[in-house]
Amino acid sequence: MAMILRTRFRKYVRSVRAAMFMGAVLVYFFSASSSQKLQTDIKDESLTFTSRHLLATKSNASCIPPAVDDFPSDGFTRADRRQGWIALHIIGSFYCFMLLASVCDDFFVPSVKKLCRKLRLSDDVAGATFMAIASSSPELFINSVGTFVTEGDIGLGTIVGSAVFNLLFVPACCGLIANSVLQLELWPITRDSLMYAVSVIALFLALRDGKIDFYEATVLLSAYFIYILVMVFNIPIINSFTRLSRVFRRKKKYVEIANETHPLLWVNGKVSVSSSPERDPSTESDITLKDCEDLEESTKIWSWPSNYSVMGQIWWVVTWPVILLLGISVPDCRKHPRVYAITFFMCVVWIGTASYTAAWLITVIGDTLSIPDSVMGLTFLAAGTSVPEAVASVIVVNQGYGAMGLSSVIGSNTFDILVCLGLPWMIKTWQKSTTGAKNYIKIRSSGLPYTVISLLSTLVLLYFTLVVNKLRLDWKCGVVFLFLYLIFLVFACLLELNVFFDVNLPTCAH
Repeated sequence: MAMILRTRFRKYVRSVRAAMFMGAVLVYFFSASSSQKLQTDIKDESLTFTSRHLLATKSNASCIPPAVDDFPSDGFTRADRRQGWIALHIIGSFYCFMLLASVCDDFFVPSVKKLCRKLRLSDDVAGATFMAIASSSPELFINSVGTFVTEGDIGLGTIVGSAVFNLLFVPACCGLIANSVLQLELWPITRDSLMYAVSVIALFLALRDGKIDFYEATVLLSAYFIYILVMVFNIPIINSFTRLSRVFRRKKKYVEIANETHPLLWVNGKVSVSSSPERDPSTESDITLKDCEDLEESTKIWSWPSNYSVMGQIWWVVTWPVILLLGISVPDCRKHPRVYAITFFMCVVWIGTASYTAAWLITVIGDTLSIPDSVMGLTFLAAGTSVPEAVASVIVVNQGYGAMGLSSVIGSNTFDILVCLGLPWMIKTWQKSTTGAKNYIKIRSSGLPYTVISLLSTLVLLYFTLVVNKLRLDWKCGVVFLFLYLIFLVFACLLELNVFFDVNLPTCAH
């Protein structure tokens, strides 16, 4: 009888998973149609405004539309939300963050590990490619909907906020929360930092004339494929890099051995010699001890945790809907290793959906509390869209994969600039050329120097701090990164609020 029930339940789960694939497509078209209708209603108004975003279409601007107009309506007015209905948005955003944490910890990270072993990739390459692309799926989704469906603008302010959040706040969390001091390697950090700097400079050169041509957008997108090509030949490049720096490495190595007074590995596990040790993928087991423990915990969906404390049982009840939803819709590659590709794809779907929903709810909360959109873009909205990078990086760093976590942070920023901006621009300029119109897009780039300075300065601060700390990611680096992020946040918010000089137009009344 029990076997029959399990068989029926498995058939039910398969049906639900098939429905989830179709549901993801339906949700996309529903949100797209809702956004299109909303954008049409906005265009019909008699207000003259332009967007604070990158693709401005109105030159006679007197105000900028509120950020809440970029999302579908929630069915409530601002007065309704201020009377208490905002609690639904707060609870919804809480569950979105919880969903992101669960899907990254239980499904996304194990699927990335499986991809690494199958493709024989190093930790840093996997972090800069698969993890970065998957965690940046919300930005690509939002920009694609805004470009091809609602014909809205692609914002540069959100990229600045999320990029600085990724470069300073996420490493700060990794350093403060990490279980051990992680020794990073010079080449992965240098490689990813150089490519990110090149992408920022390429963006500046493409936008300095106030327009984007088809070939400029193509160059941006092609630069990312060059980055992928560098990843493919990562091992030969590492060997060349090692030979060039052999003299300096030998001198440094002799000094370290002579001055060594501490054991290489402490008994309490506070020091880890390397964040990405050499290992043979053919001999390493696909399932680790932690994966077994996580799998054992994930199979207790239907059993009451009687051995938990009262607070633990309350937390189990609160998180049970999320665990049930993911258990039904996402196959566990730790239990079924052959379905790791499906697991990875479903994780991307859930990460994109939850991040978009979180960004929507956070924007509505900020609009209800009358927080300026310029401040929201640099703080809450940037944090909301960067939650996947933060959660995934902290998880892999706690598991000892420091190179993977840091490469994912820098690689996601590179993906945001070269692909999330380059791909929509390239397709849109190509569409313009086929219709006989001018094959370029007018750009409102008044804040471009500030953007470039912000992106490059945070990158230099990240790299310089790690080099000064001898490439060790510890609590000291975490404190420095957090302090730098708070300083940047204060000055950026003051600048966005026109305290020093006029940068943004006032928000339109709504």
